[in-house]
Amino acid sequence: MDSFIIAALAVCSLTAPVYGDKGTSKARSCADIRQFYLGKGFSLEDVPQSEISGEHLRICPQGYTCCTSNMEDTLATLSRTEVERVLKDAGRSLQTSLAGQSKILDGYFRELLNRSAVNLQETFTSSWGPLYIQNSKLFSELYTELTSYYRGANINLEEVLNDFWTRLLEKDFQSNPTLFIEQDYLECVSKQIDTLRPFGDAPRLMKMTVTRTLVAVRSFVQGLVISGDVVRKVSQVPLSQECMRAIMKMTYCPHCRGMPSARPCVNYCSNVMKGCLANQADLNTEWRHLAETMMQAADRLDGPSGVDSVILSLPSRISEAMYTMMENIASINSKVRAHTGTHKNVYMLMNVLLTTLPQVSDVTVRLRDMQPYWVSLPNLLCSDRVATGTGSEDKCWNGINRARYLPEVMGDGLASQINNPEVEIDITKPDMTIRQQIMQLKIMTHRLKNALNGQDVEFQDTSDDTSGSGSAMCADDVCSRSPRLNLPVTDRPLHMPSLPENKEVKASANLIVSLLVCTLSCSEDEST
Repeated sequence: MDSFIIAALAVCSLTAPVYGDKGTSKARSCADIRQFYLGKGFSLEDVPQSEISGEHLRICPQGYTCCTSNMEDTLATLSRTEVERVLKDAGRSLQTSLAGQSKILDGYFRELLNRSAVNLQETFTSSWGPLYIQNSKLFSELYTELTSYYRGANINLEEVLNDFWTRLLEKDFQSNPTLFIEQDYLECVSKQIDTLRPFGDAPRLMKMTVTRTLVAVRSFVQGLVISGDVVRKVSQVPLSQECMRAIMKMTYCPHCRGMPSARPCVNYCSNVMKGCLANQADLNTEWRHLAETMMQAADRLDGPSGVDSVILSLPSRISEAMYTMMENIASINSKVRAHTGTHKNVYMLMNVLLTTLPQVSDVTVRLRDMQPYWVSLPNLLCSDRVATGTGSEDKCWNGINRARYLPEVMGDGLASQINNPEVEIDITKPDMTIRQQIMQLKIMTHRLKNALNGQDVEFQDTSDDTSGSGSAMCADDVCSRSPRLNLPVTDRPLHMPSLPENKEVKASANLIVSLLVCTLSCSEDEST
């Protein structure tokens, strides 16, 4: 009988509950977690006074605990909310930066166009007098069209520039008081403008540089807009239930186990966050591609042959073309004298602008910094919560107890999580919202590469998003109604370049040859 009692007591001693980490026979107080739970704004109604058996737990280890089922659910929801808030804050910070850069560059490019238009008016008013005043609408409409194109209007830029030179040619002929040209001849000259080349090589060079520049500029700014839009949409993707469980286990289960000071092991936190953000990490490849392409565009737009010189040299290019045209009407000496004065004013203004306006290279630094954003999020979320210092690897929370975390760290992206020990993930079911944003990045990169090659691209419309993404662009219908540039009125006296006394004689030879060629060309067209 005695031996039976001794054996029974021995079994009971082996199966008796062990309270707390130190194995004390007395149930530990839950005062710490009660204070913590109350500090989070929750009621103490469900919190026990001392540890209870943990068979009811579904996330935390089922040892003795200070957490009830309701507390576990509440803390799981809290952990998810906190992580999602950190993700949104990080995304909002990047969004703000991209939107700020977009706004600065947008204002910068608009200012370039406006300054160029103002400079044209001031120099042309003094240099060309009534010839400009009577036809100022032609020039202001050119700048309005260029601005509308940049803002995203559905405009064929080459057609705009071709039409400008054609109309300018007609105005030059019509404004010459010494010539009486019939409308048929004007139309004929306009049709043969590429053959006759009355403006020299200026139209071709201007079309090439302006088209390449504006296509690249609006694609570049739109790339910033699309990037911010992708960040915003991805930051709103909710975390999965499996992720919520893993974050709860890592963050608040130590409190339930009576170890409120225990911090997660570094590799443990990495696996949890890499699993939770696996879909987001898949953005990395296309995100980097877009950033690299935008940096190439920034190099193209910056420097002495960049957007500044192209836009600000428009008045001088147009003026030079008009003087070339005047070779058929006015003397060369008169052209050289007036031409030099005009260009001096233009380049003086260019030098002022180039020293006072910001440069595109500022954006390049931000683009380079943002390249690793999506794969750096796990480190961002773990940086302020993991155990650090001497001996931390052996005393950190590994999901079960204070001990070393043994599993290896997973790679980035969904496919790398197939063996993630902390987050259960079906790698065959990617998040569709994020996949859509990956496609948006691919499309934008493709369009920007086309723009760098001088190919005009359709404007990527993001107007379906009513919340806004910091875009400074506009939809076609808005751009088509945009006000024209308001050019200031100048008080400078008006005068025409002086014409030589024998202007009729010197103009006649070249003009007759041009009209003869045009007549022959038109006759051949009609005969065919």
